[in-house]
Amino acid sequence: MVQTSMIENKIQININLAPMTTFKIGGPARYFVIIENKEELVDAFAWANKNNIKCSILGGGSNLLVNDRGVDALVMKIKTKGIFSKGDLIEAAAGEDLAKLISFATSNSLTGLEWAAGIPGTVGGAIRGNAGAFGSSISEAIEWVESYNLSASEFQKFNQRACRFDYRQSIFNNNNLIIWSGVFKFKPGKKQEIKKEIENNIKYRNIKQPKLPSAGSVFKNVTYENILENNPGLAELADKDRVVKGNKVGSGWIIDQAGLKGKKIGGAKVSLEHGNFIVNTGNASAEDVIMLISFIKQQVRNKLNIQLNEEIEYFGY
Repeated sequence: MVQTSMIENKIQININLAPMTTFKIGGPARYFVIIENKEELVDAFAWANKNNIKCSILGGGSNLLVNDRGVDALVMKIKTKGIFSKGDLIEAAAGEDLAKLISFATSNSLTGLEWAAGIPGTVGGAIRGNAGAFGSSISEAIEWVESYNLSASEFQKFNQRACRFDYRQSIFNNNNLIIWSGVFKFKPGKKQEIKKEIENNIKYRNIKQPKLPSAGSVFKNVTYENILENNPGLAELADKDRVVKGNKVGSGWIIDQAGLKGKKIGGAKVSLEHGNFIVNTGNASAEDVIMLISFIKQQVRNKLNIQLNEEIEYFGY
């Protein structure tokens, strides 16, 4: 194999990825490396390119399902650190936990991300998938994002508009753009009020969401117009149950209407606490999860005439 740089001294072979995910599912990475600075990122891509090896980026390991057979690639785990503030702006490295960013903002009496309290994963992952909850999304707080452009072999900055944020997606879903850091704009607030809202949101999640390992929401929420067009009766029920939020209806509620809570295939189970969560009951395989996802989509389509689309990402497929 071609010798290229010092990065090869950090590259490991056949590293189990399951413990690095919130689902606790999946096989090993053929090659694995922890990235802590820009030079390592550039060198890792150069090493993989010269050795004709694919690359995959791993953040906090939430919202993804790793292939049982593993990942035939160089998996780069972004563990960059650093959070800095300047007035009402906070810059955070992609590898920082989203929870740490929220804590930092709170300690500086800055409000704007309380809704994200309790969401697992990293800053980079939250930006890439435009994470959201309670009618808010990460895009609303973004000033600009720095990323590494593989095609141009350079670091570039994107303002909020250039990020092309949409529901649970952004320009960074393009695998040629690797998020390095983000700058967030906050508003001054009262620390005690910020803390109280965070506590309430975490309490809500603890009540409504399962304790068993999961990848978070499996399916994207569905627009009210989609439901009205394909199942007017279900739209009427959604209005009656007051589950229409931000012109969308939660997929968990839809899955409930199909009577799928508690459905189990192998070690994978539709959570009893929240219909849009699939939990690992202890020995679930990725194949179990995929079959259960397929079953849910089929049942919802057949019973309710609604097509669900995955929010979860498939890693190593």
